[in-house]
This record gives sequence, C-alpha cells and structure tokens, in this order.
Amino acid sequence: MNSLLEALQEGRMVELPDDRNKDRALTILANLIEAIPSVPAGTDVAGAVMARESAGNTALGKGWACPHARLGNEGDLVCAVGWSPAGIEYASPDGRPVRIVAMYLVPLNQKNVYLREISGIAKVMQTQPDDAMWANIRDLTQARNAILDMITAGSASAGPEARARMIRLEARQAAVELPAVALAGWTIQAVTIVAGPALKPVVLSQHQELTSRLEAMPDLAGVLSRQGFLDVGGWRVLSRGTTPYSSERVVFDCLAVSNTPSRPPAT
Repeated sequence: MNSLLEALQEGRMVELPDDRNKDRALTILANLIEAIPSVPAGTDVAGAVMARESAGNTALGKGWACPHARLGNEGDLVCAVGWSPAGIEYASPDGRPVRIVAMYLVPLNQKNVYLREISGIAKVMQTQPDDAMWANIRDLTQARNAILDMITAGSASAGPEARARMIRLEARQAAVELPAVALAGWTIQAVTIVAGPALKPVVLSQHQELTSRLEAMPDLAGVLSRQGFLDVGGWRVLSRGTTPYSSERVVFDCLAVSNTPSRPPAT
C-alpha cells in the first residue's frame, strides 16, 4: 500500500465537506491529484473518475471506496484520500455510508501495482472485527492514524525503508494537516519555489496574487523548511518535498489550498 502511505506522507489526505455529496467529494480529490506536478498537464481526472463511477460502483464496504481513473500513458501511481465525517451515500455492498475515499490515478504501466494495492486494502479490511470503526472517528488526525495502523497491519513484511517512511509521517503529522475550512471553496494550486543563499525566492504558480504574496514573505524558505507549511492571504501552502541543486539552491514542491474564490490565472 505504498501509494496510500505516500498520500498520507505528502499531505494528500483531506476532510471532505459535510454535505454527503458524492460528486463534490470526488471532484475535490480529483483536483488534488491534478495539482501533482508529475501528473500530465490537462489530465481530466475528475471526468475520468465520474465516467468510471457511472460504469460501476467502487465502494468496497466497511466505510471505504476506491474510485480511480486510468491514463493511456506511463507514469506513477498516485493517490489522494478524503475523510467524510458525515458519511457519503455510495450504494455500498453492505449498505454503510462511505467514510474513507481513496482515489487513484492509474497509468498504463501501473495497472498491476494498483490491483495489488486494492487487494491489500481489501485483505486488511476483512480482518477488521468492527465494521463501524470508521464511523467512530471524530477528526482528521484520528482518521489518518487509523489508516496508518491499517497500512502497518497490511505491511508485516515491510522493509526498513517502508517502516522509516511511517515513522517520518508520524513525526511531521502536524505539519501536513489540512483543516476542513480550506476545502470550502476547494481552490487548489500547485506551487514551485526556488530558493538559495543570497537569492530572492522565485515563486512559480498560476495564481498571480498568491505568487506576489509568497515572494514578499520574509524568510520564505526558512519557514517552509522549519515547519513544512505556512499561511498567507487565506492560503495554506504545504511543502510536499524538496530537491537540492548546486550552489545550495533548493526547489520546494508545494500545494496551496484556499477557501476563497480563485482569480483568473496570470497571463
């Protein structure tokens, strides 16, 4: 269940709105996936997921659903996870509302990897004695920890690298947490920040105001390095990873989420 773990580690688990609206929940998660830099530009994840749902229900039972979209090209298997406090009516085989929605984007070369991951989820769920455990969760942190426990249970043979990733996830839990209010308008932007000694940070995004605010922030790179996120002008900016380059320059791969209406992209 590496893609599921990666979604938790990189902050791609969010609290879904309380309106029980399945289409809205799927669109939010699809937008999160579309914002991942490795996903080809213009990929209509939402449209592909909706088409797949109309062809067949992806609820697994016991409060889980795993909608997915397939790509015709090669790439990485990616996942985004949503927790629904109220539960979503999903026509599940056991009649229970869905509380956890794990959405996957499945490239052509990842079909077998995806099937193994879903099989692993289903296998662990069969061992859970309490069908209603997900209904008893009260906040996003509890939901994330419950999924992490599930991954651990399903990865008894996991190697040192997988266990280390789980430990790192627990250590940075507070840094990646995304509050529900940030999804009210579900405006999501991918952001790249280039920083280095004696270099004014360069911010690359499709949102002009967000770009300007970030470039005006003092110690932008330092804040992201220390706490993994920052809040500016109604946006929460999450650092999903860094890549070091020569001359001590660092590229931050970020995701920005806001509950305010989005302005047209800069031209």
